[in-house]
Amino acid sequence: MGNVATEIRSFYSIKEISETLEEEIEQYKSIADEYSQWLGSFLRDSETIQENPEWAKKMATLQKVKPVGKAKPEKKKGKSQKKQESSDWIPFKEIMLSASEKSEAEILFESIEEINKKIGRLEKAKESIEQLEKSGLGKDIIYITYICDGIPEKIVLRHKKDQEFAKKFQYNADFSVFKVT
Repeated sequence: MGNVATEIRSFYSIKEISETLEEEIEQYKSIADEYSQWLGSFLRDSETIQENPEWAKKMATLQKVKPVGKAKPEKKKGKSQKKQESSDWIPFKEIMLSASEKSEAEILFESIEEINKKIGRLEKAKESIEQLEKSGLGKDIIYITYICDGIPEKIVLRHKKDQEFAKKFQYNADFSVFKVT
């Protein structure tokens, strides 16, 4: 679905939507795996582990990410979310900055967690699309899909003949402009 956060995209079959979702799921799984390996390597090689074994234990347990699809309800961001972050972060306008190894591990873990949530949402959307496919809507349908953060949320069903009919009455004009000197 690309890098666009919000888009409207037309699909010409349910299978096309399903294949697109499957590609997205595989891409996110690959990224989550890459980040997990990075985090594991980081935890094995980190100097902070020798300095703070309790922190290392905590990060090692955090690396064991919950299975995709069995996500717990999202916690509201607020004071409790900020307490989980280390005190190594410094606010700078709308972002946070840090130079610590702990912070690098934190952003790796947070990224993995967010990616796994997204994979769960994509899998649920794919299940919905598969159920829609079983309903037998027909082959002459265009699926105009509202996609928010890469997840299809709404679909408008349009008959292909409506599109062809509209094209017959489309007005095309070419204009030429001459410069008089």
